[in-house]
Amino acid sequence: MKKRLIAAIYTALALGASPSFAADAETILPLRSGDMKKLAVHDTPKATSSAAFNLADDAGRATLADYEGKYVLVNFWATWCAPCRKEMPHLSELQAEFGGDNFEVLTIATGRNSPQGIQKFFAETGITNLPRHQDPKQELASQMGIFGLPITVLIDPEGREIARLRGDADWASDSAKSIIKTLIDSMDTAS
Repeated sequence: MKKRLIAAIYTALALGASPSFAADAETILPLRSGDMKKLAVHDTPKATSSAAFNLADDAGRATLADYEGKYVLVNFWATWCAPCRKEMPHLSELQAEFGGDNFEVLTIATGRNSPQGIQKFFAETGITNLPRHQDPKQELASQMGIFGLPITVLIDPEGREIARLRGDADWASDSAKSIIKTLIDSMDTAS
């Protein structure tokens, strides 16, 4: 396992990944257990989309670039998605514990989801601390290769995708929290 980890880091550095990404990959891989084993950590960071999405409550539009400077866990979901209903409270718990200047959970309902339907979904699942953003024409989702829901993408402070998880997961698990805490702590030590 250690040899594979070292080889992956060496390969990432050889392919031009930034040293900070190599540190991210090095810290994420050994922390994955349970549902987090599904978290696919990329060999090199990937560009994200510049497509705009609608902010909650008609507050305008934004892009993922607006969130640079922190780690962002972007969850693509829909009101009709049963696994999303199961997963959303876990994302809320993660945001409650770690949300702030260095980390944020960003939820984006993709496809046909009315604002009223999203509000009802959040009320029924007890979610009060996550955004109700929308990607109604699936522009962002399409450019990000989001096919099937839910899909969660981890973005580094430079705005690059570093990992992706297909399907629902327990984002309130010790493994998920350990991954996020370690990434946040790495920002503090890099300063």
